[in-house]
This record gives sequence, structure tokens and C-alpha cells, in this order.
Amino acid sequence: MNVVIMAGGSGTRFWPLSREKRPKQFLDIIGDRPMIFQTYERIRPLASDKDIYVVVGQNHEEETRKIFSSTGVSIVVEPFGRNTAPCIGLAALIISSHDQDEPVVILPADHYIVKPDVFRQDILKALKVASEEDCIVTLGILPTRPETGYGYIEREERDLGVPGLYRVKMFVEKPDIETAKRYLESGRFFWNAGIFIAKPSVLLKEFEKYMPSFYRGLLELKAHIGKPSFDRVLRRVYEDVENISFDYAIMEKTDRPVYVVASDCGWSDVGSWYSLYELRAVDEASKEGNVVDGDGAFFHSRRCFVMNRSGRWIALLGLEGVLVVDTPDALLVARLEDHQKVREITDFLKREGMDHLR
Repeated sequence: MNVVIMAGGSGTRFWPLSREKRPKQFLDIIGDRPMIFQTYERIRPLASDKDIYVVVGQNHEEETRKIFSSTGVSIVVEPFGRNTAPCIGLAALIISSHDQDEPVVILPADHYIVKPDVFRQDILKALKVASEEDCIVTLGILPTRPETGYGYIEREERDLGVPGLYRVKMFVEKPDIETAKRYLESGRFFWNAGIFIAKPSVLLKEFEKYMPSFYRGLLELKAHIGKPSFDRVLRRVYEDVENISFDYAIMEKTDRPVYVVASDCGWSDVGSWYSLYELRAVDEASKEGNVVDGDGAFFHSRRCFVMNRSGRWIALLGLEGVLVVDTPDALLVARLEDHQKVREITDFLKREGMDHLR
């Protein structure tokens, strides 16, 4: 098997800790190692380093090479971000140059898995299907709540003779709360984790059909793999390609068989300060539901989260549901329930030209 770890993304929802130069996937916000390295460690029991590819933006190449300096993984550098479809196409091209038919597992770099053993078993189940048929397999996360922040996967009614393996009926967009409740009650819907398994040859055929201009660029690029001209040609290809996700470009259009493996691996996309608080509260919260990372204390406070990376000591008194993130050059104080609005701050900083804080 081959593995692609997609390490793009700006991580704006974790400001002020995450910045453009050091987004979420490079932070140790849960556990004592960067999330991107935890993703590598999670899949490493199934794949050797020579078969693992980390795709990263040019701005983060140095940091990535530093993190993986003790490993033998390959670092693939995109000249600039174009979302997940071009990222996957580029990785599929590079892998196909030496291995057309060994399935590739495509993983986001900044997700968290509570039960890695279960995750690996589900990946092995998906790999078996993808190796036997020219199809695309995805992991579907068993939902635990009516979540409006995720896309969903609807499965067919019956499994395919293998427990937890289903044909995909359709991919659906992020729902409103009432629709999400219906999805949860039906038992036929999964959260879409953005994890895909397929042969490189299958992926490239999908790009040929649904992103033909980009595919022609990949064909041109193929002749330059391993040569000094590769970066120059790649930049030209990326300048012309659409900024689009793999879900929109391929998964919602394909007429190829698509299967989903039902997974109860304890997945989280760690998409906001609130989701991080929920994850860490399981093991770290006080009886009042408070969580602190760094130096600080709570007095007459409930359900508060302090992330202290400034070196100052922080005290919260008489507060409920408050988020405090303190860094050497910026401080965020917010209601935990307003976690989705953090991006408004980074948008403001961009408009005002305050790049030193972005």
C-alpha cells in the first residue's frame, strides 16, 4: 500500500495559536507531537516509510522536513494551495510512475483518532476492496450527534456481505440542524472524513474524465518526474488548475463504484477550539469541566478552556463557557460557543494589513 498525507490548509480557526506560517497540522494541540506526525505514526504500522508521501505547500516545506527528518518519507511540495483535488492528482501521478495498481490511502494531516487500532482495521478492510476492484473506497464515520459542520455519506440499505461495508448512494453537503437530526435517526448516514482509498490508476482515470485540463497538465508533468525541471513545470500546471476539493471534483460526479466502510474509530477533524475542548475534556477536565494547557487556574468557573503559550500565569474568576488563548503577541478571549467566528478575526487582520499577526 501507499499513503498520502495531505498537509495543506491554513488552520485559521485556531488563531492566534495557528498562523499562516504554522497552521494547525504543525501544532501539538492534542498530544505532545505535531498533528501531522501523529497522522504518520497512526498509519506507520501498515506502511513502510518509502511508501508514505507527505504533500505540503511551499511555505511549509522547511517545517515539514524538520518534523520528518528522522524518517524516510517522501515530501511532495505544491507551489501553492489548490485544495484537495489537485493535491490528490499530483500524488497519484508521482506514485503511478512506479506503482499503478497498489492502492493508496489518502489522509488529511490534521485529524485525530481516539481508537487507532480500530482505524487501522477499517483501513485494511478498505484496502482489500480497493485492491480487488477498480473502485474508490471511503471511510464513513458513525455519527454521534446531529452535526451541521460535516458533509455526509448516504449508504445503500444492505451491506455487501461484509459487515460494515456498503455501496455509497450519495454524498451530501453540510445539512441544517433538522436535516442532520433526520440523518442521525435514519442510521444510513455517515460523517465524511475525507479519507479515500483507491489505485493510482483509478484516480488518474477519474481526473482524466472530470478534470481533463488538469489531467493533460499531469501528463506533461510526468515526463519531468525526478528531473530539475519538475518544479518549474509543476508551477505552470498549478497556475492553471481550479481550486477545488476532491469531493466536488470527483466524488460527487463519479459513475465508478464507490464503497464506504463504517468506522467507529473515534474520529474528529478537530475543526475548532470547541471541538478541541471536547476532546481534551474527556481526560483532562476538572469536575467543573475546566481544561487548562499551560500555567493557569480557575476560580468559581465552569466549562472554560485556557490554552496558555505566553509564559504568563492566567486566572479565570467567575466565568462560564469562556475560551482564552494566550500567545506572546496576541490574546483571544471568547465564548466557547462562538468558536466558528474566529475566522472573522483572521479576515479582519488580512483586510487591515496586519500580516505579522496572521
